[in-house]
Amino acid sequence: MGIILKNTTFIQWDTLEFSKGDVLVEEGPEGGIKIVQEGVKPAEAKGYAMLDCAGKLVTKSFAIGHHHVYSALARGMPPPPVLPENFREILQYIWWTLDKSLDRESIRYSALATAIASAKSGATFVIDHHASPSCISGSLDIIANAFEEVGIGHLLCYEATDRDGPGKAKQGLEETERYLENHQGLVGLHASFTVGSETLKRAVELMRVFHSGIHMHLAEDKYDQEHSLQTYYQQVTHRLNEAGVLDSPKTILVHGLHLDASERDIIRKKPCWIAENMESNLKNKVGCFISKGLGNNIMLGTDGMHSDMLRSAKAAFFSGQHRDNIDFKKTYQRFRNVHRYISQNNFAGDGNNNLVVLDYDSPTEVNRENFPGHFVFGIQAAHVRDVIANGKLIVKNRIIQTVDQDLVFKESSKHARRLWKKMGR
Repeated sequence: MGIILKNTTFIQWDTLEFSKGDVLVEEGPEGGIKIVQEGVKPAEAKGYAMLDCAGKLVTKSFAIGHHHVYSALARGMPPPPVLPENFREILQYIWWTLDKSLDRESIRYSALATAIASAKSGATFVIDHHASPSCISGSLDIIANAFEEVGIGHLLCYEATDRDGPGKAKQGLEETERYLENHQGLVGLHASFTVGSETLKRAVELMRVFHSGIHMHLAEDKYDQEHSLQTYYQQVTHRLNEAGVLDSPKTILVHGLHLDASERDIIRKKPCWIAENMESNLKNKVGCFISKGLGNNIMLGTDGMHSDMLRSAKAAFFSGQHRDNIDFKKTYQRFRNVHRYISQNNFAGDGNNNLVVLDYDSPTEVNRENFPGHFVFGIQAAHVRDVIANGKLIVKNRIIQTVDQDLVFKESSKHARRLWKKMGR
């Protein structure tokens, strides 16, 4: 079974080649797509569902290069009793208080809410970086199951850290090992300034055993560098490089703001990736991303701010006009680089039969040459009409098809209030 998208304008995501016709979408993890002449119904399409896409743009769905499921229930949360004055206090008074308060139910509804928001924004694959120190064991399965219930592909990790003591760090690595035995995933670490030498060593050992990569924050704030110099007598990138973190093409270094030329040169020569999260950087007042010297392995994430990759791309472009060297084409390239990362590392869940139908009513022509301009200045998540994941329609006419959104939001609101109460809000 599958879907026929009738009368489409199909845009090949990597070349931006435009095609007119019908798109035959096969269902399943190994399913593909076939573009056929308008009005022609191939023999193998018998029994396929039909979806009229006249006047619509159809292209590959989106993917999120760095997310935090655990932040989903923070929307509208009362402020902390002590207002943070710097980045470390933001972590201490907000995010480290929140993640310690998570339990199995609040994790589940955080994941369901994230998956729904991702799907309705056109994303069918999420790379997530999770923390829940009071509920570590089995937490990744809870997220995976919720994502799969909605129909979202995933690449998960648990953020191991020494900030709550060596026992919690050990539990985080044990959850990682348990999960990687049966699932694709990454080895998560928080950031250098909360990861001691033994935890870093053990994480890299797990990375090598499971042929995986490390997913961690890098130089998001100047303190990460200051701590590394004071504690390990070397810059944070040099520390991670000596440990072997940067050797894997699956490694994702998140943010990478406060790096000097030597660190940028190391990263450029390594196969690892950088995930840019401009809105989070602006919100936390930690600086702006600069791509100079980092090479081409740069993708975009949302950092738990939201699940809208189109919004993240626009933030990267507009903020980048002040500090970075980024134009329309580079913005689109960074937006789509996550597919390169997934494909090159043979992760499942982001095949060609993951598509988005855009109801984009432009007053000007849309073509191969000017599409990047439309991408930056025109196309928004509000234009996402239908979303197909693994050949299955998971969003139809802007309504999620796989779960009862009203019920999920009713329950998530209940668990958010409970979470806030545990946090003393």
